Order: sequence, then C-alpha cells, then structure tokens
Amino acid sequence: MTDSVPGGTLRLADDLIISRMGFGAMQLAGPGVFGPPKDRDQALAVLREAVGMGITHIDTSDFYGPVVVNELIREALHPYPADLRIVTKVGARRGEDGSWLPSLEPADLKAAIHENLEHLGLDVLDVVNLRIAEHGDPDDSIAEQFGALAELREQGLIRHLGLSAASDAQLTEAQAIAPVVTVQNLYNLANRADDALVDRCAAENIAYAAYFPLGGFTPLQSATLNGVAERIGASPQQVALAWLLRRSPTMALIPGTSSVAHLRENVAAADLVLPPAALAELDAIASGG
Repeated sequence: MTDSVPGGTLRLADDLIISRMGFGAMQLAGPGVFGPPKDRDQALAVLREAVGMGITHIDTSDFYGPVVVNELIREALHPYPADLRIVTKVGARRGEDGSWLPSLEPADLKAAIHENLEHLGLDVLDVVNLRIAEHGDPDDSIAEQFGALAELREQGLIRHLGLSAASDAQLTEAQAIAPVVTVQNLYNLANRADDALVDRCAAENIAYAAYFPLGGFTPLQSATLNGVAERIGASPQQVALAWLLRRSPTMALIPGTSSVAHLRENVAAADLVLPPAALAELDAIASGG
C-alpha cells in the first residue's frame, strides 16, 4: 500500500491496483437512482474532480439510471486514464417504475456484461461484482451465476470477479470457481454484522468495499459520532469514513455524491487522524446488528 492517492492503494492482483478511497457513482443518476441527473454538468464535473483528486476506483452499474451513470462516466472520462479501474456489477435490472428486480439467470448476466461494455466504451471490464439477491439465504448456492461470469472471464471480457451482498459461505463457493478480488457488502459504524468477513477479506487480500458507509445510525449513535466529530474538528461523515479506513487494511470505500464540495469533504477523510480515545468511543457504537 502507498500513500500517493487518497487512503493509499490496494494491490489486489498484478494488474489491479485501486485507491482505497473510491467513488460510488450511483448518486449521479436522478432521484431513486432512476433517470437522468438533475444537473448533468455537475455530474460530469464530479467524475472529473474525483479522478483529478487521485481516485482510481469508481464503482458503477448499468442498472444505475439505468444506463445513465455508465454513459456519464464514459462522457466525462473516456478515453480513461491508464490507472483508472472501473468496478461494475450485474444481477439486477430496473422496472419501468424504477423498482429493483433480480436478474440472475446466466443468460441475463451475460447480456448485462455486454451492455456494461457498450455503455462504458470498453472492450474488457476491470472488475465485475455479482450482486446476489438481497435478504436471501446466506447458504443459497451461487455456483451457476458465478460460473457464468467466470466463463466470460475466461473469454477475456472480464479481468477480475467479485461479489456483492455475499455471505462467507458464498465467498468460499465462488473461490472454488474463480478468484475473488472484492466483496461489496453493507458495513458501517452501526452495522457490523460482517465483522468476521471483513477480517477474512483482509487475511486473503480481498478488498472489502463497504456500501452505505455513512448510513444506519440511530439518534443515540449519531450523538456519539457527532461528539467525536466536534472534538476533532471534522464532520460526522468524515469521521465515519476515517473509522472505516482504519478498520481493516483491505477496506475500500465508495461513498457517493453528486456534489463536488461533498466529494472533496469525503476525500479529505482519508487524511483524518482519529485519536485513541475517539476510536474507543466509535468502536463502542452498536455492532453486529
């Protein structure tokens, strides 16, 4: 790991180095992650600023919008910087009303890969996460779905594979099929049910990308966070992000925003020092919920 980019970098494979402080592009779409952005120029500016600040890890999906976010990324950044790694995901589609619909048949997954390639303007995808049905049985097999993506990896359309909303058992099952470089799950100060999986990913040099890194606080927990933030002269959001970066050496963050100012605030969290007393208070916030 180096400190040349926000939060330093993770080397997950010889050809895959990402900034630990990434950018989640989901919020660039319209309300409900559906339709065009309210301010297209601002959305493009956020993407360009993210890369300009040293972020080399952008998280996206063709079902954000749908299509809208990937097309914004292409417009803002193509031809892409040599060190930029775009992580996309498949496994869902959007209804006409904006609803989120599982789309996990192998044929649908393969079609989604080709759609991501087209809309991002790429010949090969750096990383593709399989989005597993949320709130499903953690013991459900994903062999058929992950195997379909592994076939496309063998064909050269995908360089690396990952999982989203996955259990420990599903990670083990996937690893028997093809290497896994990233797990993208819900995890933050108040939601730590994945503690053991976070530690496993660190031991196996798998990036653990925490989604909703700023969500899930009750008023009491927010009071604790706000108190720490006030004492060290930072925003609560910055403290929450800084805690995550210090939680695990392979933790990666993908906070999203449609504001350049908010992006800069998020990135600044990578340099925030949390004193031991502050860490102890934050560590005491509810876990395992």
